[in-house]
Amino acid sequence: MNCEGPDCEDALKRLYLFLDHEIATGDCDQIQAHLDGCPDCMDEYSAEVLVKSLIVRSCAETAPEVLRERVLFAIRKITIETDISEA
Repeated sequence: MNCEGPDCEDALKRLYLFLDHEIATGDCDQIQAHLDGCPDCMDEYSAEVLVKSLIVRSCAETAPEVLRERVLFAIRKITIETDISEA
């Protein structure tokens, strides 16, 4: 990657906020314009989009019902024990 300069540094610093739509529209437009004109930053953006989509797909699995019940039981038990010990 050959990203250099303040525009690249700023775009890459705010890349995750941009990916998650957590910045103002004006800032989004600014970053999008930079990405459109900077192949190196666009490559970085594309890689992050791919990683994010892989993580979303990996996290789509749900725990088996038996495991979920055991975890919830353990949480309730700890909560009750904590409440009793604080009384």
